[in-house]
Amino acid sequence: MSTLLESYTAGRWYAAPDEGAPLLDASTGAEVARVSSAGLDVAAAVAYAREVGGPAVRGLTFHERAAMLKALAKHLGAEKDLLYALSARAGARRSDAAIDVDGGIGTLFSYAGKGTRELPNDTVVLDGPAEPLGKGGTFLGQHVFTSRPGVAVQINAFNFPVWGMLEKLAPAFLAGLPTIVKPATPTAYVAEALVRQVIESGLLPEGSLQLVCGSAGSLLYELGAQDSVAFTGSAHTAGVLRDHPSIATGGVRLGVEADSLNCTILGPDVGPDDPELGLFVDGVVAEMAAKTGQKCTAIRRVLVPSDKEDTVLAALVERLAEITVGDPTDPDVRMGPLVSLAQRDEVRKAVEVLRSSCDLVFGDPDRPDVVGGDPERGAFMGPVLLRARADATEPHDVEPFGPVSTVLAYDGLDEAVALAARGRGSLVGSVVTHDPDVARTLTLGLAPWHGRILVLDRDDARESTGHGSPLPVLVHGGPGRAGGGEELGGIRGVLHHMQRTAIQASPDMLTAITGRWATGAARREDGTHPFRKSLAELRVGDTVASAPRTVTREDIDRFAELTGDTFYAHTDEEAAAANPLFGGIVAHGYLVVSLAAGLFVDPDPGPVLANFGVDSLRFLTPVKAGDDIAVTLTVKQITPRASADYGEVRWDAVVANGDGAPVATYDVLTLVAKSWDA
Repeated sequence: MSTLLESYTAGRWYAAPDEGAPLLDASTGAEVARVSSAGLDVAAAVAYAREVGGPAVRGLTFHERAAMLKALAKHLGAEKDLLYALSARAGARRSDAAIDVDGGIGTLFSYAGKGTRELPNDTVVLDGPAEPLGKGGTFLGQHVFTSRPGVAVQINAFNFPVWGMLEKLAPAFLAGLPTIVKPATPTAYVAEALVRQVIESGLLPEGSLQLVCGSAGSLLYELGAQDSVAFTGSAHTAGVLRDHPSIATGGVRLGVEADSLNCTILGPDVGPDDPELGLFVDGVVAEMAAKTGQKCTAIRRVLVPSDKEDTVLAALVERLAEITVGDPTDPDVRMGPLVSLAQRDEVRKAVEVLRSSCDLVFGDPDRPDVVGGDPERGAFMGPVLLRARADATEPHDVEPFGPVSTVLAYDGLDEAVALAARGRGSLVGSVVTHDPDVARTLTLGLAPWHGRILVLDRDDARESTGHGSPLPVLVHGGPGRAGGGEELGGIRGVLHHMQRTAIQASPDMLTAITGRWATGAARREDGTHPFRKSLAELRVGDTVASAPRTVTREDIDRFAELTGDTFYAHTDEEAAAANPLFGGIVAHGYLVVSLAAGLFVDPDPGPVLANFGVDSLRFLTPVKAGDDIAVTLTVKQITPRASADYGEVRWDAVVANGDGAPVATYDVLTLVAKSWDA
């Protein structure tokens, strides 16, 4: 008997006492492993996540969590050969496994980078600026994101056992949540190998990742209002989950990524000699063959102008005839088997339903030619192309989760949008056109029904990642039938796991709570210029208030001559006087900012290493020749960089005139050494 897969919960590996159910090689039918979760204490797993994993992860800053994800990505990259070998037993060619394995590792890298660049080295995220709630400035509101003391449970599909796990783990971990993984049973042996690599690396805190191989049992009943479930799979199972008491009435948050009848649309502008036609055909064939069509983002409906239907069908048939089906380890094979015999039978049933309103154009779903593998015990199926008859309904209702696509003809862009919408919500759609008007009409028409839209033409084809590739920086999900969930999306995916709370308080209290100086909070002047302080010495609220400086007409003239900015408001007395906003010559806004820098900069070498930007610059009141200006600079936020000997300091800058009225406000961004020997 083959190896019994183990679960990893409460800090140990667990093997069920029974023999378990067999999992078979997709190409040969040989037994790969057995799986069972009999006797597994899922209540203990949830408690362990809450009591051990959660506090350990939440005790880290975003930057510390990001560093762990980066280290894990490097580790898995060095260990991925085993995952490739196991993926082949699930029917994946090496290029298919790369989508899963390298895609998952790349997602870890992406979130590690964005966590370091876009999140503070803290445990709290501010959502936008503070909102003034009173006229006197003593009562403010601030939205913040904080980590929930809960558990993120992921229930994954069989097609991406690596990427599916890591793309959910990365944002949840960054958000401060421990994760319990329930992989799909057919490919659980790949998921178990991945979790073993993670656990053995020791790179993540104990309790931050647990694994349930086999039935989830009563897992969902152990969850509460601070917990979440991310599900990828069928719409039927999603419906069952939505009705579960923990979700329906218990407050558990559910994210769903389900069935999706994704479409691609060929624009009516594309002619037979245009490169877009080749891109369109290539895209359809690639999505049919990759992972043997077992992708939630694969193209199921191919929408083409009626007058181009025959041309497209002929091109597709020609390309599909080149696809060899067989042993995924054979380098000459273009498409491996489906994941299991059961899955093959499901796809065959779907094709039969589709054929009630569609004609078979290419392929034989029952008798594919196979190169290598076992044609009888292997789950092989060749590509199948169908052509929808007029008023066909089945292509908009039935998802064949395999190498099957249906061509539908349309007359006019409105009909194309209407046909796409009949899928009742999809993860992704693509538009292939070189006409900007066609692109705009189709994209805006499709947008309410799709989570992502690829607009493909000759200009972006070289860099395009293709119709079916979710990217960590973009939202992965879709409305309606597709489940309504949103995964990934960069930092959006992190914040999705966190709680947004509106805090109402005084400026001083907001500063203390958030760690970021709020307008109106106390400032600190201790006689030492803040630019003479290292990062270790600086404190939020440290301030320098400059002496005033008079802006002269000579300053304005010299700045205009030096920069070439001779806009009339700075150079033409008569025209400037006629301007209702100025009433005379005024200083350039950038002159005001430049002069302000001269007022607050400490000239000698010190811990301030560089100025790397200005945020939120606004010019509020014109400055005329003869006006005085002064600047108040206050430490707003301090962000140490874990991997460098310096950190980032955000300064609040207010430039005011002689009457005390602000003329410019902005944030100055500097890099400051963590220590400095004067």
